Amino acid sequence: MHTHERILDETGIEVSDLDAAHYQAIKAIQELRHEGEDEEVDWRGWQLQVTDASGNILLTIPLDTAQH
Repeated sequence: MHTHERILDETGIEVSDLDAAHYQAIKAIQELRHEGEDEEVDWRGWQLQVTDASGNILLTIPLDTAQH
């Protein structure tokens, strides 16, 4: 059985375009990895979703792959 856990950022940030959103998402992933001591956290199956103000998903970035 698969379980789905979501951690929502109710505040979010406002950006000017999709490229800026992608940049901020990668930055957030790097911060998560740094705070979580990457070796101890199993990111398999986790993903970061970037949405617009209406909740429409604009980007999905898997957390179990290297991000630059």
